[in-house]
Amino acid sequence: MNTVLITGTSSGYGLETARHFHAQGWQVIATMRTPHEGLLPEGLRILPLDVTDPASIATTIEAAGSIDVLVNNAGIGLVGAFEAAPMDYVRKVFETNTFGTMAMVQAVIPQMRARRSGVIVNVTSSVTLAPMPLAAAYTASKQAIEGFTGSLAHELAAFGVRAKLVEPGYAPTTRFSQNIDFAIEDMIPETYADFAAPLFAAFASPVLTTRETDVAEAVFLAATDGSDRLRYPAGADAVALVA
Repeated sequence: MNTVLITGTSSGYGLETARHFHAQGWQVIATMRTPHEGLLPEGLRILPLDVTDPASIATTIEAAGSIDVLVNNAGIGLVGAFEAAPMDYVRKVFETNTFGTMAMVQAVIPQMRARRSGVIVNVTSSVTLAPMPLAAAYTASKQAIEGFTGSLAHELAAFGVRAKLVEPGYAPTTRFSQNIDFAIEDMIPETYADFAAPLFAAFASPVLTTRETDVAEAVFLAATDGSDRLRYPAGADAVALVA
């Protein structure tokens, strides 16, 4: 039975991806900072994991054992005018979205390289295809992973290990501002109000949207198609950007 380790499975894309792999008969290791069963199906292994903590990563990788597919889904967001973004939080975004992903990849490469097989799937965002306003730091953190994964794919190919990108589109429930400890209003200075208002209205009623199942299916395809394909847009809006 193939084993997949997925980060950030407490909700959203990670939760749905864990469900999808489980439904396909995979052994799923669902990880999150504060373990809880929540809406996860029975039969999954749930392990604690903080991707910004090297000790936590090492403990989880050791407990997981052999990993056929790593899905880096854990992430946090930031929405608002970059001028008003607290730099401490910008660094926090990069620690999770960028350096956390890189640290997980570095931790799993040795076993995949030795086995000469494995797939690494990094979940980014359609903002890497078409950058949107009021998400500059978030976009930058995901763009870094795009370049990282493209280079990594070449680096690991000689060892039979594949690196992939899944690029989810936008959903009205996308939590660009999850886990922040300050008010969103603080990120929209008065001087940006006229600019921001129509954008937030558009975000609330997008023409095309992405479902959590779209992302889960794209991740599963990336993990299993056996090709050298790098990018997998997920959702009608993301697909439209590359059409």
